[in-house]
Parts: sequence; structure tokens; C-alpha cells
Amino acid sequence: MIDTVRAAVLRIFDLGGPVVILLGALSILVVAVILYKLWQFAAAGVGRHKALREAVEAWDMGNRMAARRQLDASRSYLRPVVAMALDGQSDVERLDAEAEARFARLESGLRLLDSIAQLAPLLGLFGTVLGMISAFQALQDAGAQVDPSLLAGGIWVALLTTAVGLAVAMPTALVLSWFEGRMDAERVLAQKALRTILAPSGQVEGAAPPIRSAIHA
Repeated sequence: MIDTVRAAVLRIFDLGGPVVILLGALSILVVAVILYKLWQFAAAGVGRHKALREAVEAWDMGNRMAARRQLDASRSYLRPVVAMALDGQSDVERLDAEAEARFARLESGLRLLDSIAQLAPLLGLFGTVLGMISAFQALQDAGAQVDPSLLAGGIWVALLTTAVGLAVAMPTALVLSWFEGRMDAERVLAQKALRTILAPSGQVEGAAPPIRSAIHA
């Protein structure tokens, strides 16, 4: 098994050189990060905020007790932030900071995916340039006895690195876009929930009114 893997790696190295090996390592890293992010999103309950939404709706209708019951049933990672708002924390900047701290944990690793999506095509192009240089050097060394197949073979091997670079970059960019879209939706949800709770219309009789200066700061 080890000999087979070693032979495959040497074959790839012979075809595309060290650039293809590097791109292969980056592809493994991308898959590992994506699997980790999917597990992290699932564990945090990203996109699953039914009880939290119902709590906010109940609060907006003036039913404070129902809002707290619904919030207690929520498994959302945003539950502590919304609970702070229900308990009378009216400092919007503080609440936004608490939400952003949770978003930052979920967004860890996305910058790495973005870097790989941008770097992989450049690495592929770099490998192609190196391959073309080698092909034309071989053509020059051949002198008058030029073999067209020598140049053609060098060119397709050189272009292989560009193809591998694009193969790594395109799915990485697609998955990154999906992750970022999910996080944008989470931010919209958090902002809507906090503003609804802190809005004067969301307060019931006997509840502490929000500090208007903090809201409009």
C-alpha cells in the first residue's frame, strides 16, 4: 500500500512537478477545513433558530412570559445574547459585540479558504510558466533536430498545473460563498431579534424601557 502511494506521488511529481504536489496538499487542507466547518455549523445550530424566532415574536406582541419560555427552549448559540436583551441590557453596542464574538468563532477558517481559493490558480499558473520554460529549454537543446512531440508533450504537462489549480480553486470558492451566505443570514437574524426586543413597541407594561440614546447612538 505504501509503495503504491509512493509510486502515485512520484508519477504526479514527474507530470506536474512540485507545484502539483503543493496543490494536492492544499486540496487535502481544504477538505479538512470544510468538514470541520460543517461539523461546527451543525453543532452550533446555524440556521436552526425556530424557538428563538418564536421568543422574539412573542416579545414583540407583548407576551413577556411566553417569550422567556420559548427562549429557554432554544438551543441557538445566539440564545445568551437575546437573553441579555430580554433581561434589560439595552446597550446595543454591547449586544452587537457579544453577537460578533460568536460569529467570529463560526467564521474562523473562512479566511484560510479564501486565501487558498485565490492562491491556487496563481500556483497553477506559476507551474505552467515553469513547465513552459523547461519545454523550450529542451527544444533549444535539441538544436536542428527538433521533435514537435517534445514541445507538445512539455506544453500539456505544463498546462496540467493550471488545470489542477483551477480544480482546487473553483469548488473552494463555491463552498466559501455558501458559508459566507449562511453567516450573512445569521447576522441579519441577530440584528432583527435585538432591534425588535429593544424597540419601544417591544416593551410591555412594567418592563424596563430601552435607553433611546443607546439605540440611536
